[in-house]
Amino acid sequence: KAIEIKPDFAEAHSNLGITLSDLGNLQEAELSYRKAIEIKPDFAEAHSNLGIILKDHGKLEEADISLRKAIEVNPDLAEAYSNLGSILIDLGKLTEAELSTRKAIEIKPDYAEAYSKLGNILKDLGKLQEALDSYLKAIDINPTLSHFYTSITTLLKDSDPSQLNKS
Repeated sequence: KAIEIKPDFAEAHSNLGITLSDLGNLQEAELSYRKAIEIKPDFAEAHSNLGIILKDHGKLEEADISLRKAIEVNPDLAEAYSNLGSILIDLGKLTEAELSTRKAIEIKPDYAEAYSKLGNILKDLGKLQEALDSYLKAIDINPTLSHFYTSITTLLKDSDPSQLNKS
């Protein structure tokens, strides 16, 4: 309705994109985000959300560009750094993914999902104690999300205990 009343309202197009994405209509969501960006090129959240949609479409290079644009426009958008971390993981750039995810946490220290993602990255990099510490921090921030516990269980089950508690 807001778009009918004011078709050049970028936030309405972006909100529609969020709704369409939640409903699983990724192609229409992508179009909505692109329209929001066309209207308001410095709309960081729309660039970030577009990056997520592009990732879901397997367009990793485009997603990377979109998320970097979101960060360029708003360097304090923690979610963009975290989302870029996800893209970099998929691109096999784990060291860059670690740096991007750590930046998200620096900006938003209570970002439980970013701590969990960082734990996954650190585990893949063989930094097992740091991974465990990151998972524990995620649980400390938000103890209600069960996948954090699953990550810890998997880490402990699959790891050599001698690799843990090394200071």
